[in-house]
Amino acid sequence: MAKKKQDKHRVIATNRRALRDYHVEERYEAGIVLTGTEVKSLRAGQISFKDAYAALKHGEIWLYSCHIDEYLQGNRYNHEPERPRKLLLHRQQIDKLARATQQRGYTIIPLQFYFEGSWVKVEIGLCRGKKQHDQRQDIASKDAKRQIERAMKRDYQG
Repeated sequence: MAKKKQDKHRVIATNRRALRDYHVEERYEAGIVLTGTEVKSLRAGQISFKDAYAALKHGEIWLYSCHIDEYLQGNRYNHEPERPRKLLLHRQQIDKLARATQQRGYTIIPLQFYFEGSWVKVEIGLCRGKKQHDQRQDIASKDAKRQIERAMKRDYQG
């Protein structure tokens, strides 16, 4: 009997700042073009993408300001930490994102890096920036929800 292939989905890093600062309208899964030393650094969790964004250039989507540390055991062929990286999407998705980002206020933000099997994937979101009062409202609603849960737990135990 053939062994059933398991779909491993191991999260490398999540961009919590993006979820705080932006309304995520749509989410897309994209592949990313990486070198070998970049993949090895990602396996070690050496990534920082809090200020990263994606933009359209020559009909392709590129990821900018994403810092992947150099691989410690790498040699002179090690990668450049903040080089632009190409994202792999279907043509229809690229066209849809291009139309949306031409509208005022929309941007493409990476939300999560993860391994799917042996491939590195990026979850990107079509986002609109939150206003200061929206952020305060989100914090207040989370706080209220937390207080309700505490009260229900206290009543249940008592």
